[in-house]
Amino acid sequence: MKRLIVLSFVAMAAGCAANAADLTEKSVIPTLPQQVYAPAFLSELRLGLTAQDPTGPESGSVNLTLEALSPKLGSAADPLVNALIPRLHIGGSINLDHDTSFAYAGFTWTFDLTPSIFVEGSFGGAVHDGETDPIEVDREALGCRALFREAAALGFRLSPNWSLMGTIEHLSNAGLCSNNRGMTNFGVKVGYTF
Repeated sequence: MKRLIVLSFVAMAAGCAANAADLTEKSVIPTLPQQVYAPAFLSELRLGLTAQDPTGPESGSVNLTLEALSPKLGSAADPLVNALIPRLHIGGSINLDHDTSFAYAGFTWTFDLTPSIFVEGSFGGAVHDGETDPIEVDREALGCRALFREAAALGFRLSPNWSLMGTIEHLSNAGLCSNNRGMTNFGVKVGYTF
């Protein structure tokens, strides 16, 4: 009987404590901001539009560009050496008028001029689906299927995650094939950094 009285008393005390807790202001558990998942090999995605070679046979056409960049390929204690360490990039440019499209990959170096303004230089290679010989007068004669690609950009960081860039890129075979017309495109890109 003693045991029953003790258990009843404990149950009543627990019930009172629960009711009293309901009368007090409930504490709110802060929620952490959700993080966007990005694979370890990806640090930034970029989407852009470029004018295809405004002085060439394919002028008047536009490209849609998508590019992915890796984190830096290491780091160094010396700020100058650290600035020279590149990121890998891979991308593609689809011509919306069914002219020359291409895929590319290479290295990108980013240099901050201020916390909000940066410049970039890129170097690598590209493969294209355009003409190699001058068969059609309204198509580029790029000589080789594989080309070198150099690019430069002036960028503005709109926030820690978003940036806007003015870009120029040049593709050519550097005289390794019989035709070397080359192609220079100008445009803009929007970047999202993870």
